[in-house]
Amino acid sequence: MSLLATKDLTIRFGGHVAVNGVTCSFEPGTLTAIVGPNGAGKTTYFNLISGQLKASAGTVSLGGRDLSNESPSQRTRAGLGRAFQLTNLFPRLSVLENVRLAVQATREGPHRRGLNLWSVWSDHAALTQRADAILAEVAMKDKEHELVANLPHGDQRKLEVALLMALEPQVYMFDEPTAGMNHAEAPVILDLIRRLKADKSKTILLVEHKMDVVRELADRIIVLHNGTLVADGLPAEVIASPIVQEAYLGVAPKEAA
Repeated sequence: MSLLATKDLTIRFGGHVAVNGVTCSFEPGTLTAIVGPNGAGKTTYFNLISGQLKASAGTVSLGGRDLSNESPSQRTRAGLGRAFQLTNLFPRLSVLENVRLAVQATREGPHRRGLNLWSVWSDHAALTQRADAILAEVAMKDKEHELVANLPHGDQRKLEVALLMALEPQVYMFDEPTAGMNHAEAPVILDLIRRLKADKSKTILLVEHKMDVVRELADRIIVLHNGTLVADGLPAEVIASPIVQEAYLGVAPKEAA
């Protein structure tokens, strides 16, 4: 069964339809790459799913729960985890403090008990232990006390993945995860995504321009063009289809045959 689904999802900016009636579902244990030319509506579709934009029409649901009228933070608590093209971190806090805050966010809930000094200290130790474990997974233990503002871009992207892992979402959403990274940095992020993909209870959505990355990681590709879903299927089939060759690569159908 699908975990995440959009139905007739649409957004209009004045007379421009940026996402046009996209109906699509995403299952656990799959990594779906969302591709298309610049301006196709890929990031806008992501923003509609995660709640940064409010749809003009249509719905977003997670595990059968309608999230359409819920805020980004409510959608995060429901299980949607979003990584942005630009890092979304606390620059004046340390690496460890950033991850510990994310871990703490998953531990706090509406049924949390009142203040208890013993629980405060034991919780603090447990939060730190979990944050340390996550930093070890992303190979950043040696930088746990550094201020985030002082980290190079590649390490900030790694830390952003660590924050997502700390939130323990059901759905991981990556928007151009290797954007701005050099050839040495990008493989680290891609390896982290491969490891997340190994957890078959998770659903991963990936917006990516680099087709070599898409070919390697994706179980499925969907293609947006002018805000409309134009192709959906296995990577080799979708990449080879004439409509994708024309829309994404700029190759006329007769040339792509």
